[in-house]
Amino acid sequence: MSAEQTSSDAPLALYVHWPFCVSKCPYCDFNSHVREAVDQQAWRDALLADLAYEAVRLPGRRLASIFFGGGTPSLMPPATVAAVIEAATQAWAAEPGIEITLEANPSSVEAARFADLAAAGVNRVSLGLQALDDAALGFLGRAHGVDEGLAALATAQRHFQRVSFDLIYARPGQSVAQWEAELDRALGFGTEHLSLYQLTIEPGTRFATLAAKGELTLPDEDLAADLWETTQSRTRAAGLPLYEVSNHARPGAESRHNLTYWRYRDYAGVGPGAHGRRDGIATFRRKKPENWLTAVERNGHGAESEVALTPAERVTEALVMGLRMGEGIDLARVAALGHTTIASVVKLDAIERLAAQGLVTHAGDRLAVTAAGMPLLDAILRTVAGD
Repeated sequence: MSAEQTSSDAPLALYVHWPFCVSKCPYCDFNSHVREAVDQQAWRDALLADLAYEAVRLPGRRLASIFFGGGTPSLMPPATVAAVIEAATQAWAAEPGIEITLEANPSSVEAARFADLAAAGVNRVSLGLQALDDAALGFLGRAHGVDEGLAALATAQRHFQRVSFDLIYARPGQSVAQWEAELDRALGFGTEHLSLYQLTIEPGTRFATLAAKGELTLPDEDLAADLWETTQSRTRAAGLPLYEVSNHARPGAESRHNLTYWRYRDYAGVGPGAHGRRDGIATFRRKKPENWLTAVERNGHGAESEVALTPAERVTEALVMGLRMGEGIDLARVAALGHTTIASVVKLDAIERLAAQGLVTHAGDRLAVTAAGMPLLDAILRTVAGD
């Protein structure tokens, strides 16, 4: 897919949100919920109805990817996953080699479903390992241990064509040497993709409460910077360079679904709290699972709002999303979204100063943040954004 296609010409992505988890992790601010029981038939019917609503509003599109996110989608019955995939590929023509990703927890119970999920059509799994240290997993509130997680990874590698897994670093007390050893071990498993996140304290989480009490302290800026540099050098040497601020892949193994977001293309979002972008319209589903389910049963869809974005809002979103990528953005395309000029979208003098410092590159209409600039991404965005 060309990064320069217009949204209406580019293939579509579908995001499906499954909001349920076995337990809530203390760092998590995602739309995830613990419930004693789930009416699986009602949820399957509701997801299919919500999908059908979007399909009517996005006719004639090609489908490049489906992403089951959560929550913990590996708790979904494989029959529900299969039904959603079938409905999506009937609503839209599937691109050759369509990418179908499902997020999974690395528990033995969920790993036992991997064969059935693969048979349902999932061909890529994103596994939430989060750490390769039992004490760290306990701190992160994870229900699995290292051995169980690695057994799930081995099962995933047997059943799915493509495998990614997540790790969280810059944990309290973590040294550069400890992270080097953990990352080197992770790279040794041979997956094509890694998502590596520095631990952050998100409002409303249990970690935020502990931090406010002074009971949780993250590494200081200097140590965080050293951990970042270690991450970049180790992944680059292993052939999985950064392609987005927290994601690393072998060339050609990038997450096609997430590239749709970062390249600011259209995607349909169904399920509780799911966002979408549809021909310049921002869509948002009702967030609480019960409210979403009731809305679908009453209205035939779970949409809470559908708002036409202004040209200025589209420019801002395209900048924020696109500069996360190593490939950067095409400034002419972003300016076209805003019906304006490149000089109105970004401050060209600021870009040249940042380029001289090695924080961005600017060639023709292409603007990209360098690996050295990625840790300063928020500040760079504030500096280069136009009026």
